[in-house]
Amino acid sequence: MNTNNATVKPSIPLSEKIGYALGDAAAGGITWKVMSIAFPLFFTNVFGLTVADAATLMLIARLFDVVTDPLMGALADRTQSRWGTYRPWILLGALPLGIVFALLFYTPDFGPVGKRIWAYTLYLLMMAVYTAVNVPYGSLLGVMTADDDAKNQFSSYRMVGAYAMGFVTLLSFPYLQKLVGGTPQHQYAVLGAFFGCVATIGTLACGLLTRERLKPVRAEKFTLKPFADLLRNKPWIYLTLIGVGMNFFNGFRYAVAGYLFEYCMHGDVTVSGLIINYTVFMTFGELTCMVCGGLSPAFTRWAGSKRKAFALSLIVCAVTSVAFFFIPMDAAYIWLMVAIVVLTSVGIGIFSPLLWSMYADVADYATQHNGTSSTGLIFSSGTMAQKFGSAISGSLVALLLGVAGFISGTDAATGQTVIQITDEASVRTMIWALFSLFPAVIAVLMLLLLYKYPIRK
Repeated sequence: MNTNNATVKPSIPLSEKIGYALGDAAAGGITWKVMSIAFPLFFTNVFGLTVADAATLMLIARLFDVVTDPLMGALADRTQSRWGTYRPWILLGALPLGIVFALLFYTPDFGPVGKRIWAYTLYLLMMAVYTAVNVPYGSLLGVMTADDDAKNQFSSYRMVGAYAMGFVTLLSFPYLQKLVGGTPQHQYAVLGAFFGCVATIGTLACGLLTRERLKPVRAEKFTLKPFADLLRNKPWIYLTLIGVGMNFFNGFRYAVAGYLFEYCMHGDVTVSGLIINYTVFMTFGELTCMVCGGLSPAFTRWAGSKRKAFALSLIVCAVTSVAFFFIPMDAAYIWLMVAIVVLTSVGIGIFSPLLWSMYADVADYATQHNGTSSTGLIFSSGTMAQKFGSAISGSLVALLLGVAGFISGTDAATGQTVIQITDEASVRTMIWALFSLFPAVIAVLMLLLLYKYPIRK
């Protein structure tokens, strides 16, 4: 990347930082957060897919992303327009993102086969649109500034935006359901349309408020060399594996939260008029992540490096995740559960901005060693890791619940969703472990990968 025009640090207005934050508020705080938390329970308990169908759907979508994300990154790197390299994709993808998201929450009056076709088609289309917007959005960080501290600030604003919108979305979800009324299918359809509109507006605002100050050093023509270079880029390999692990960690917790309240807490918990369902429960974590995401740059300076700050936050996540497993499955302990979720989210809030800032370091490393910019391709791997980790973990949640004795599907005669549990104790224990012990193991594996990560910034 050519940084000759960036020897003097540019003055970056607050409006641009907010604009960049709105991009992940729309993608991460609305579309991805709702897909990660609500979709597993929605597909099996509301839409009427079998556990096997839900697991296969998310698995196929991730394999699809393994191809589309790197291709999108390479395509974005070669885009030239009056609006820049990456911003055109954000601007043009905003409306399709909201429309497809809304349709995905609509339950058609079809039989089992028709529902399966609808879900698979819309989910794959959603992943394609999300890729077309989010890969260029992540790559945008590499061309807005060459200053490392400014990149950390943009990453911090990004995470605060995502977690702040996630907080609002998840906290409001049960109350909006109650306001909408009607059947669960109707509630999800209306909320899908509403949040789809908000996501479109946030994405458009991001594209309009941000600037591309740096010009990528483009390859003269499309070749497979950038893909081959990635396989020789050790920092990229380790960071991508860490990114997959991070989204496995979050993915298990998000995907199983709805089942935790439905089958371990036996429904919503009401405390002093506050309705605590699975979305509100995770909202406490979102608020903590929002605060700690804002503090992440200061914590990183205190720790001395991004790598050390990341490691300390992972230790917090591992310890608190194990602690959650030993809390009794009883609504009387709801505030202890909330407290542990908050402590875990301290670690998540710190390491989430660091991952994207570290991808910018990897992109700079690649430019120095290869002579041309592959920023979009490298950041696409971050988005791929996000979707791969979240969906594979969601797929595993569905499969493991099925192994434990959870059965779901659609009655071919009536079209109604049917749920059956053959071993309640086994299902409850599996849910509890998926929320605690499985993420703890992932955090330890991430620590081992971080130890091998070669960039010491």
